[in-house]
Amino acid sequence: MLSVLSYGRLVARAVLGGLSQTDGRDYSLISASYGFGKDFRKGILKKGMCYGDDACFIARNRNADVLGVADGVGGWRDYGVDPSQFSATLMRTCERLVKEGRFSPNNPVGILTSGYYELLQNKIPLLGSSTACIVVLDRRSHRLHTCNLGDSGFLVVRGGEVVHRSNEQQHYFNTPFQLSIAPPGAEGAVLSDSPDAADSSSFDVELGDIILTASDGLFDNMPDYMILRELKKLKAPSYDSVLQTAQSIAQQAHDLAYDPNYMSPFAQFACDNGLNVRGGKPDDITVLLSIVAEYTD
Repeated sequence: MLSVLSYGRLVARAVLGGLSQTDGRDYSLISASYGFGKDFRKGILKKGMCYGDDACFIARNRNADVLGVADGVGGWRDYGVDPSQFSATLMRTCERLVKEGRFSPNNPVGILTSGYYELLQNKIPLLGSSTACIVVLDRRSHRLHTCNLGDSGFLVVRGGEVVHRSNEQQHYFNTPFQLSIAPPGAEGAVLSDSPDAADSSSFDVELGDIILTASDGLFDNMPDYMILRELKKLKAPSYDSVLQTAQSIAQQAHDLAYDPNYMSPFAQFACDNGLNVRGGKPDDITVLLSIVAEYTD
């Protein structure tokens, strides 16, 4: 039987141990973006945060840091529709909702749903389709809340290893889940998924964790080991360091996309589906790179 004194010591150790593991500081993200539109042979940022038909945003309010990436479906161009308009408008709308505080940090699907429904309510339909990925850091709880619809996505890297990642969603080869707005009367002829179909996850993050959010133009051209090799160059939690590393990753993916002799992840996936494909995959590439840091005003 424990004496009263021994029991008191154990309780004290437990309390002090619990306090030592509790981090009362707010966290935030130091984030930067870089990318390439596939129609350009050098990095060009279009109006807003758009690279080709890709679009992205970085937004903050008093409770959270929020990232978003969307990839407009290029097939609409065959029907005279600019695919970049849908993805760009979707991301701008989500960004505005965040800045206005019209969201809950633990519900990124709600951001995507509200943004999409605003597009649906336009008097003049904004035709098009897009994948989308939303990542939210709750500053106080240190939890990352995510949703991913389609084949854009994210990685969380800690100690040089991938500890969390999004799940890619495909209906069949090279046909990702997507939000769509079809011409009146043609709704049934256009592939369209609900925002609620997005894959969602929530988990704790730590200071120094690296979060890479990107369109499929990155993941189709760079396997994990190449990405992790580039992320080792991120040494300091500063904007300049994050931007430099994002640029390095995007540049390598872009170079590989135009290498006809490279067996890219996309080419390997195509071969696994019975297609004879080799080389990189020319595509728009968007890289949003973030590092978890202590929040400062």
